[in-house]
Amino acid sequence: MDVNERIKAVLAEHPIVLFMKGTPQFPMCGFSARAAQALSEAGAAFHAVNVLADPEIRAALPHYANWPTFPQLFIQGELIGGCDIVEDLKASGELARMASDVAGEHHA
Repeated sequence: MDVNERIKAVLAEHPIVLFMKGTPQFPMCGFSARAAQALSEAGAAFHAVNVLADPEIRAALPHYANWPTFPQLFIQGELIGGCDIVEDLKASGELARMASDVAGEHHA
């Protein structure tokens, strides 16, 4: 399976995916830590992918998503954005709404 197929498989399997440096418990960059924190505070159940542990995904995802930096948040397979966008969505209450919409669809 090539790397783009692996990315698609992760996105198909998990409704909310954060590609980040490190893990939510042990983030390896401030932006990844802030994005994971914002998701947690918004009540989002999300799957994290540590791009530092997978150099192939780390190299391919910026091209796949057309987004140059990490973290990258995807909801329902669509790129939402990076740390600043995640924090803005959390501040506006939009992130919690998006997460609860996904949870509702996922359990429906």
